[in-house]
Amino acid sequence: MKTYLGVALLAFVLSLVFCFLLIPILRKLKAGQNILVYVEEHKQKGGTPTMGGIAFVLAAVLSSVLFIDRANRTVVLCFAIGLSYMAVGLIDDLLKRRHKENLGLTALQKFAFQILIAVFSAIYAMRAGLTALYLPFINKTVDIGWGMFPLAILVLLATVNAVNLTDGLDGLAAGTSVPFFIVLGALISVQSGLKEFSLLSFALSGALLAYLLFNVSPASVFMGDTGSLALGGFASALALFSSNALYILTVGVCFVFSVISVVLQVIYYKATGGKRIFLMAPVHHHFQKKGFSEARISYAYFAITLCLGGAYLWFAL
Repeated sequence: MKTYLGVALLAFVLSLVFCFLLIPILRKLKAGQNILVYVEEHKQKGGTPTMGGIAFVLAAVLSSVLFIDRANRTVVLCFAIGLSYMAVGLIDDLLKRRHKENLGLTALQKFAFQILIAVFSAIYAMRAGLTALYLPFINKTVDIGWGMFPLAILVLLATVNAVNLTDGLDGLAAGTSVPFFIVLGALISVQSGLKEFSLLSFALSGALLAYLLFNVSPASVFMGDTGSLALGGFASALALFSSNALYILTVGVCFVFSVISVVLQVIYYKATGGKRIFLMAPVHHHFQKKGFSEARISYAYFAITLCLGGAYLWFAL
C-alpha cells in the first residue's frame, strides 16, 4: 500500500512541476486550441494551450518506472502502447497547430496508426497466452482462446476513441479517468497481485489529479489528442493484459456512453433524414446545451465512475 501511495504522490508532484513548466512554453509557442465553429459555448476557449497531456503522461511514466520490474515484458508493452498512442495524438495536435484549424490527421490516417498498434498488441496477447477474462461481479475467469485476438483489437480501438470523445469539456476526460485508474489499480491488486500494473494505474491517477488543477473550468490548458489517446491506450492495455477488458464496459461506462451517443446520433440522423436524438453528440455536449455547467457535468461523470467502481471493488473483495 505504501508503494502505491508513494508512486501516486511522486506522479502528482512531477505532474504539477511539468504543468507549471509546460504551460508557459505552450503559450510562447502559441500552441493554442482551435475551437470548432459549431460549438458556440466554447468560443471563449480559443487559444487555450493544448498538448498538456505531455505533462501528466511523462510524470506517470517516469514515476512508475522507478518502482516497476522492467524485466516484465508485458508491463513494458503497456508503456509502449500508451506512448505510441500519445505519439499519434501529438502528431495530430502539431498538424492542427500548423494548419491553424481544428483539423490534424485525417480519419483514415488516424485509424491506420491506431489499428496498427492494436493488431501488434493483439498478436502479443495471443503469443503470451493472455487469453483469460475476468467476468464482472462473479469473480471467475474464462479462457476465450483465439477469441482474444479480435477482442483485443476492438478493446484498444474502442477505448482509445471513447476517451478521445469524452475529452470535450474542462476536466471531463481527466476527471473521469482518475477514479477509473484508481479502481482499475485496486481491482488488479485484489485479483491477481500484478504489482507493476497497479503501480502504473496509480501513477496515472496521481498525475491526472495534479493536471486537473490546471484543467478544471475554466481550463488553463487542454490535454489535446496527445493526452486523450495516451489515456485510452494505457487504460485499454492495462485492462486487457490484466484480464479485465470487460470491466471497461462497467467502470468506464462514461467513456462507453460517449461512443454510444455518437453512434446512435449518426444512425438516427441518417435513418430519419436529419433528425437528432441529442441536441449535440457526444452526450456531454447535449447536457451543456441543456444549461448544465461544465463543472457540474464533469463532477457527475467523476461521481458515476467512482460509485460504479466502488461497487465492483465490493464484489471483488
